Amino acid sequence: MPASTRPAWSDDDVEAFRDLAHTFLEKECAPNEPRWNDQQHVDRDVWRKAGELGLLCPSIPEEYGGGGGTFAHEAVLAEEQIRTMVGSLGTAVHSTIVAHYLLKYGTEEQKHRWLPKLASGELVGAIAMTEPGTGSDLQNVKTKAIRDGDEYVIDGSKTFISNGYLADLVIVVAKTDPDNAHAGISLLVVETEGADGFSRGRVLKKIGQHGQDTAELFFDGVRVPASNLLGEAEGQGFIQLMQQLAQERLVLAVGAVAAIELTLDVTLKYTKDRHAFGKPVFQFQNTKFKLAEAATTAKIARVFIDDCIAKHLAGELDVPTASMAKWWTTQMQCDVADECLQFFGGYGYMEEYPISRLYTDARIQKIYGGTNEIMKEIISRFL
Repeated sequence: MPASTRPAWSDDDVEAFRDLAHTFLEKECAPNEPRWNDQQHVDRDVWRKAGELGLLCPSIPEEYGGGGGTFAHEAVLAEEQIRTMVGSLGTAVHSTIVAHYLLKYGTEEQKHRWLPKLASGELVGAIAMTEPGTGSDLQNVKTKAIRDGDEYVIDGSKTFISNGYLADLVIVVAKTDPDNAHAGISLLVVETEGADGFSRGRVLKKIGQHGQDTAELFFDGVRVPASNLLGEAEGQGFIQLMQQLAQERLVLAVGAVAAIELTLDVTLKYTKDRHAFGKPVFQFQNTKFKLAEAATTAKIARVFIDDCIAKHLAGELDVPTASMAKWWTTQMQCDVADECLQFFGGYGYMEEYPISRLYTDARIQKIYGGTNEIMKEIISRFL
């Protein structure tokens, strides 16, 4: 991206990373997206290829095998995944979320044990929060992790777990004290290979993001060493989750803004090329007015999210602002996709047109990472 147009939070190193990410996604991933959509997950070796190029864990310190960068590197990777329409590779969960739980709360032994393997792609990371009966209400998770000597015994089930099908390392949200609400929650790391009692259920079929594997996970007496607990003591899980969710919500907002911009771009091109009643569709007043509104939304969203990224890099992004960014940009993403699809007519409903993917992939954005209703509840507490 030219220096004259790149955001203030970027620099030459970040833009070099952007170029590397774009090239990798365009050459190694985009051609495989149709096949990945059919099989509902990426090929396992693409994680290793991404790791070899340094595209995984870019904001993890080099001493733990990461790229030694910042959230800016995570942001440009999220943007380029949207711009190349490669949504199947779940790097945001793996690098931006899972790796940072380990970095923030792990012991030195844990960090040196797991982070280099996440950065190389040897391990694929997931975080298991949601349960069949518990979504945003994390205080009421039913999965239990009961201490038994030098081990924890985990029992329960999780659903809608991104990267769940391929995950080698899963951070499990569980109750180490089932009689307490948020004070009883802890985070435990499960290494899935050879874990007795661990199993995967269905790879869930979704209305969008077909290539991003989303699975059910089951824990039936799974034993993990007590040293796999994240944090200095039991009962810290809820606070840990709350502290990390701001970054998760910000990266969702980053993707939302990139999607708004891409949606506008493909729609402008289509409406200027497509003719109806003897003139380009763009020449109709309704088209021009609607796209002017979408362009305004894109501009406001970009200015807002650039400010949020700059604040986050400076350690100044607060909880309500991150919640605002998440709900508003994802709502606008859905609104713009809906308005723009209409200009494609019947073609907009056909899967081979990018607008159809932008429309269906957008809908989950208002749900995961905390529903938009939860975002508004959080914001209201600071009013």
